[in-house]
Amino acid sequence: MALPQLTTPEYTIEVPSTGDEIKYRPFLVKEEKVLLIALETKIESNINDAICKIVHECTNGASGYQDSPLFDIEYLFLNIRAKSVGDVLDLQVTCPDDGETQVEVQVGIEDIDVRITEDHSPLIQLTEDITLVMGYPTTKISKHISDLKEDDSSTEATFKLIQACVQEVRDKDTVYGKADMSDKELTEFFDSMTSSQLEQVNEFFETMPKVRHEIKVKNPKTKKTSEVVLEGLADFFV
Repeated sequence: MALPQLTTPEYTIEVPSTGDEIKYRPFLVKEEKVLLIALETKIESNINDAICKIVHECTNGASGYQDSPLFDIEYLFLNIRAKSVGDVLDLQVTCPDDGETQVEVQVGIEDIDVRITEDHSPLIQLTEDITLVMGYPTTKISKHISDLKEDDSSTEATFKLIQACVQEVRDKDTVYGKADMSDKELTEFFDSMTSSQLEQVNEFFETMPKVRHEIKVKNPKTKKTSEVVLEGLADFFV
């Protein structure tokens, strides 16, 4: 005799980068097992892969996770986790005043959101005639760069990440899309930038949307209260 089928509730959520509404469900035991196994390895790429697969399954593929910005995946996962396990995260954070004392804090997932800097723009005006159009790091790009880190220096991997996020280069007469640019040409383009132009590119990444939350923590040793900024899944979960 077949056992009865368990029903799983569905919820609706707005995707931060697009404003589109998609449906999602809590993760199931079979999916939680995948995450727990990945956590046991303590390998970042394994954990990220498990999180992406859970988001993909729990949104029935609607997240388009490989091409979605990382902050979308982080936000979706936190909300999936809230419906699956509970909407409060128990965290250990390091007190910034001494850099070593750890305290336990609780953070409500409903208080965590995607912060968007007011003046943030994907358009970077390098010169009067040349504009760079940037895209956000996606899970596909992040995984590719993570794999490259095994062979490249941290600086080299960072530049490859930046270059992978370039969508267009525009001048007065022409728009150069990704298909028009070889890796070699893009590397030479970045190598020809001044430090101030590169700083404009860095500013794009520093101000791009992030899953972020601020909390106050009191060091039990020094009695000093400090603000701690939590950003990304590494702070909220992993």
